Amino acid sequence: MASFIPSTLEERLEMLKAVGLTDYRDLYKDVPDEMYLEDGKLNIPEGLSEMEVSRAVSAMAAKNHVFTTVLRGAGAYDHYIPSIVKYIPTKEEFLTAYTPYQAEMSQGILQSIFEYQTCICELTGMDVSNASVYDGATAAAEAVAMCRDRNRRVTLISGTAHPDVINTVRTYCYGTGDKLVVIPVRDGKTDMDALKEQLNAEVASVYVQQPNFYGQFEETEAIADAVHANGSAYILGCNPIALGIMKTPREMGADIAVGEAQPLGMPLSYGGPYLGYMAVTGKYMRKLPGRIVGQTVDAKGERAFVLSLQAREQHIRREKASSNICSNQALCALTAGLYLSAMGPNGLAEAARQSMAKTHYLARELCKLPGVTMAHTGEYFHEFVTVMPKAKEVLDALEKADILGGLMVDGGLLWCATEKVSKAQLDRAVAIVKEVLGV
Repeated sequence: MASFIPSTLEERLEMLKAVGLTDYRDLYKDVPDEMYLEDGKLNIPEGLSEMEVSRAVSAMAAKNHVFTTVLRGAGAYDHYIPSIVKYIPTKEEFLTAYTPYQAEMSQGILQSIFEYQTCICELTGMDVSNASVYDGATAAAEAVAMCRDRNRRVTLISGTAHPDVINTVRTYCYGTGDKLVVIPVRDGKTDMDALKEQLNAEVASVYVQQPNFYGQFEETEAIADAVHANGSAYILGCNPIALGIMKTPREMGADIAVGEAQPLGMPLSYGGPYLGYMAVTGKYMRKLPGRIVGQTVDAKGERAFVLSLQAREQHIRREKASSNICSNQALCALTAGLYLSAMGPNGLAEAARQSMAKTHYLARELCKLPGVTMAHTGEYFHEFVTVMPKAKEVLDALEKADILGGLMVDGGLLWCATEKVSKAQLDRAVAIVKEVLGV
């Protein structure tokens, strides 16, 4: 072990003396006595060799189960990832344990972020994108935080937003002492009447998800008109795959577009790391948290990239700061940029169309079974909720057949299908449901 300690014994004793100690164990005097053995060693297992650790970790990983058919979304989606998107981020030039804190040291990293920002602006129709934040829920909460001011301290959020988004925004509002009002749900969509009743001079922003947690398409443009008439900011959380065939957030009237970019080339990975995108109109660009990379020219007149518009240190001003985010998900952002570049506009639209078509096929086939009905009447993207008899038995039977079925939510089962699922897989799932229902 001593071979891994670069300092000599004399140097270590000198450092201890400088802080008034004579033995390194004095640094751990707060550790309870029962944690030590009679010989003075900590009561913890002995270390393992690299081979033993590899064997132990592999045994733990073998307990995980990856379903061959996934019919569940709810914020994390199983899309096809082109091989090039998987390969390039693993190159040692890009792969890091954490975000490159001094990105300005590397033109390559800065360019990759710049390209990502450009893709997000094209996807959303917005003027400026930041270099990303930790996940979609964080992006929504950061957007809410950047909209408040001393006179407007109320945020409205639709009850059709993802529960994780609602909870994260609630946590941010609690920390700043702001008020959060959750707008009720009507038939799987935002209750417009309830929203209009809550709009007043104290409302800083309104957050709506499109498509929403239940897969339904919201009346985003009508909401935009009401929000802007009240002088509030309109934040739209969008599924980036759906943007391949939808209007852009800007066309739908949004001032700020945010969302979870996991569908853009990132595997499910048991929950992360994921990627939150944020893009705004020019009016809000100076309030946008995190890093922003810009393009310029160097002293030789050649193309160069720099951190621009704001220094990350400005977000470490405590009570004066609108955000404390000074980092970004650089590797995940690179992955998203690669995915969008590899797919192109046509490929992204095709993934969206296939996902929507297969989801509607699944809904039609399920609703042919007695007792199975759609929980909502509106148009939907690639998720929908069904009222399902014997829901627990259905999910158990699907799991035994290596199919991850829908998610239990208020009102029924939330199903999802992406372009990865074949018609044969959908038919097999429906057949199993049919058998459980005794049809």
